[in-house]
Amino acid sequence: MLPWLLSHPVIFPPLETALDEPDGLLAAGGALTPDWLLAAYRRGIFPWYSEDQPILWWSPDPRLVLFPNEIRVRRSLAKRLRNAGFQTTFDRDFNAVIEACASSRADAEGTWITRPMQQAYGQLHKMGHAHSVEVWRNRRLVGGLYGVALGRMFFGESMFSLESDASKVALVHLARHMQATGGGLIDCQMHTPHLVSLGARDIARSDFIDYLETYVDQPSPGWDMDATLPATREDNPT
Repeated sequence: MLPWLLSHPVIFPPLETALDEPDGLLAAGGALTPDWLLAAYRRGIFPWYSEDQPILWWSPDPRLVLFPNEIRVRRSLAKRLRNAGFQTTFDRDFNAVIEACASSRADAEGTWITRPMQQAYGQLHKMGHAHSVEVWRNRRLVGGLYGVALGRMFFGESMFSLESDASKVALVHLARHMQATGGGLIDCQMHTPHLVSLGARDIARSDFIDYLETYVDQPSPGWDMDATLPATREDNPT
């Protein structure tokens, strides 16, 4: 039986009690307040649910992650990075990014980025815990991603593209920024071929928790600057 969490106190069940099917479903209930969200991420848990569902909390096994130094830039993407006229920034317009992520998913299949979710992560952004990467062309927002940063962990939540490869450009700049400022780990949460094509790989949940405990209390790489790293090098070209 799936545990039901009260709004107080902030307590999660042990990760090993998460369901095998659906993979990683741990509990329902709780709240989308900063104390719940920050406690969840520090334990390797994240919320994911549809508008007609209660808050659902997940910790899948295996876990998809991207080590920043393993970001894969193919020749076609490197060419786009050099020639498409993209400008990449951090935290320039968090609200626009999360709204675009919600809209892009709603157009396809309905969104889990509900209005309460947008408000909750907007509050984390104001507190300095949630961050966005924006990709612009001709002063128009054409792609980006957002997530939660604790120490040297970045927990990716969603990304969007209005032009080809724009979300990939955002991820490349995020990974290069983390490389340049001391490394860490990008949590991609669920397995997707799109992220695997960019270098993400599955690791056991127990290994993910080990990395989490290593990185979560380390000094933050800082998010108060525009991304200026050249992202044109080809990695593992084909």
